[in-house]
Amino acid sequence: MKPIRFNVDPKEYKHLKVAVEGPIARITLTIPEDGGLRDGYKLKLNSYDLGVDIELADATRRLRFEHPEVSAVAIQSGQDGIFSAGANIFMLQTSGHPHKVNFCKFTNETRCSIEDSLQDSKQYYLAAANGLASGGGYELCLACEEIHLIDDRNSTVSLPELPYLGVLPGTGGLTRLVDKRKVRRDLADLFATVAEGVKGQRAVDWKLVDAVHTASTFHEKVTARLQEIAGDGNPYKGITLDVLKADYADGGAEYKYVNLKINHDSRVATIELTGPDAADGDIPATPSDLGCDWYGLRFWRELDDALLNLRNNYYEIGTVVIQSSGDINNVLKLDNALAEKKDDWFIREVLVEIKRVLKRIDYTSRSFFTLIEPGSCFAGSLFEIALASDRIYMMDHEEEENFVAISTLNDGFFPMGNGISRLNTRFYYEKDSAEKVIAAKDKLLTAAEAMALGIATDTPDDIDWEDEVRIQIEERASFSPDALTGMEASLRFPGPETMETKIFSRLTAWQNWIFTRPNAVGERGALTMYGNVRSPEFDWKRV
Repeated sequence: MKPIRFNVDPKEYKHLKVAVEGPIARITLTIPEDGGLRDGYKLKLNSYDLGVDIELADATRRLRFEHPEVSAVAIQSGQDGIFSAGANIFMLQTSGHPHKVNFCKFTNETRCSIEDSLQDSKQYYLAAANGLASGGGYELCLACEEIHLIDDRNSTVSLPELPYLGVLPGTGGLTRLVDKRKVRRDLADLFATVAEGVKGQRAVDWKLVDAVHTASTFHEKVTARLQEIAGDGNPYKGITLDVLKADYADGGAEYKYVNLKINHDSRVATIELTGPDAADGDIPATPSDLGCDWYGLRFWRELDDALLNLRNNYYEIGTVVIQSSGDINNVLKLDNALAEKKDDWFIREVLVEIKRVLKRIDYTSRSFFTLIEPGSCFAGSLFEIALASDRIYMMDHEEEENFVAISTLNDGFFPMGNGISRLNTRFYYEKDSAEKVIAAKDKLLTAAEAMALGIATDTPDDIDWEDEVRIQIEERASFSPDALTGMEASLRFPGPETMETKIFSRLTAWQNWIFTRPNAVGERGALTMYGNVRSPEFDWKRV
């Protein structure tokens, strides 16, 4: 199958249009039926596949960087009487299990970034549902701060996955109903089993939408509300994001600062990271003058693309080794400059980008091992990648210097989905340990010191290093991928649970399970039989 690419050019969007008028932006879904990522299904009724969400994710990122003056964003439809019928069912029918789950995961990450946009980027999202919003289409509405529905006696909001397909809303729909919209449990239960959905004033009464407007006033009312939200907009001038230059090959992907190598025989990938130059930490009075080619932004965009490439094109790769090279002091210099300029809109957006890419690691169903060797530059923001890994191995070399370092950015700048930093998550029940690590800020830490502080898993010496690391990687690659996915998702988020961690833990657990059950995808399962005149057949045992 043709590789899936996430590095898109807005000039080549097929599925949506973005228009900016002063402080207001409109993202209009105009999904062509023949615009699918692959053949075999039609994207009717503004239904979507991964290709649509790739463009949506790109558009929302570009609004942050290219149009920071925008303070209100409407997501609307270019088709009369239909907002979106959600994820294309025939795409789901004809997709393998890994594609279905990865599709749901990426879609959810995009929804979460929309939800973060108000706090992170001062951009308020409003869903203008000028017609039916079903399944994933309604879930897109749920990601917005407000939902406005047309009251034309026909248009409804619905989550029909259970009655129609024998599965559940795969992008957090049920969690967002009760945790975000605060819909009463019994009403949510009824809503999720009524395939035809809810419309009009009842949708408002049940808290499913915020407002309904007649067909004759819908556009006027939505525009007035957008103007009220937007006000004078944000006082910023954006930059242009280019399309990343990448050399994609069967062996992985090579960028300017990131190199993804694939070893099919061992089922292990290596991500090689290059650190910044000293000049990258020199931030001018107007930081946006640095543009999109600046290391502080480009590096993280490249890493994000590499992770998505790995996730969606190399299912058999289960273990990822992360290595780095560069001057550790340059990383500390850049981090301190970022912290100093954190109130500037451009630097704020760079920090948001870093946070979201790090979350991409947290939510990726792969085992991550960081290897720290002489010549590495795992400090501060780059050490955060190590903290996101499942294990950290650091060589204790007798002759060559090998250091890690903590910067001020490790102290709460990049919260995980649970709302706390990776250091505080690592030491959730050891507050003193986290404080000791932060107290060592800007100090070059040896392997022995890192081990004593608890920020290394093991520190083999240079004589045993190669064999020790090889054995651990080979062992990891030999385990059951299913069991590892469950184990990693269970261990990565100790501490408090949030709506976001609930969504992704449930996606990892029940969506993985339900999408393999005969009641959904068996020969006579509901998803398999959708569109067939025959009814599905269920195994009635409750498990």
